[in-house]
Amino acid sequence: MLGRTSPRPHIGIIPAVPDLFEKRLVFVTGKGGVGKSTVSIALGLAAAERGLRTIVCEVASQENASRVFKKGEVGFNEVGVADNLWAISIDPDESLREYLLLQLKVRAARDLLMRSRIFNYLTAATPGLKEMVTIGKIWELAGTDRRVKKGRQYDLVIVDAPATGHGVGFLQTPRTFAGIARVGPIHNQAKALDAFITQHETTGAVIVSLPEEMPVNESASLERQLTEDVGVEVDRVYMNAIYPERFSSEEARKLERVLEITQGPPHAAVRAALSQHRRANAQREQLARLQRSIRVPVSTLPFIFKPRLDVGELRRLAGELG
Repeated sequence: MLGRTSPRPHIGIIPAVPDLFEKRLVFVTGKGGVGKSTVSIALGLAAAERGLRTIVCEVASQENASRVFKKGEVGFNEVGVADNLWAISIDPDESLREYLLLQLKVRAARDLLMRSRIFNYLTAATPGLKEMVTIGKIWELAGTDRRVKKGRQYDLVIVDAPATGHGVGFLQTPRTFAGIARVGPIHNQAKALDAFITQHETTGAVIVSLPEEMPVNESASLERQLTEDVGVEVDRVYMNAIYPERFSSEEARKLERVLEITQGPPHAAVRAALSQHRRANAQREQLARLQRSIRVPVSTLPFIFKPRLDVGELRRLAGELG
């Protein structure tokens, strides 16, 4: 999310619908650098303002929420960051420790196993294990019967998921494990995770894009992969960082004539205004191209002209989302 002011309404844009906030689990993904972490937090604020007890989960030990809300490192803890809103940074190693403790019931046995050289070698050599235990923790957070002692009940879990290709592989991990472990508890748990991820009534996905050629191409491809290959329902695409339409075509033509007769600072100002007008037009061409390429609703988010967004800007974006 770079910076923005609200654009004029664009014909064909469908406003956000409440169905997204009626689910228990929402994955937010998209090409790297499109602002998915910002959208994840803004969605969390929008849900919290609706009265939903919401937690934003960051994976691979990311710490974006703690920076925004100035909470220090959140870590592998469910930390309150605003009214009705919590955050957690899921560390795969901590997720594995918690899983083993839940399975073994005895902390000493868990610690003994974690210190085993052979066990550590096997866990490091098992492809997808970190993703599997991360998804397992997300599932536990979204459950109506938390297994963690003193675990809170949440109405909605929002996951700041890995970007594009890695995100698809991340969501396919339970199915992969279920296929490898054909019988036994790991197979059953992997099947349960996959069933929860692909349950459209409880789980959905949001794709974040930018009004540029490559992000639009990747967003269209990602929608097909998530729906057809993974089986996750994509509820919405958010086109991020849309410039405002400040001038009509006729006004732009007048500015072009003015450009020819000005010099110095006025000339630079008119040239900058025309540059933004052309950028806004190009963005809307990409927006229209995305709308033609996908099957789900597309909503826009405005460009906020600030180098870094604080809680105030995020609450404003939450209003746009909700």
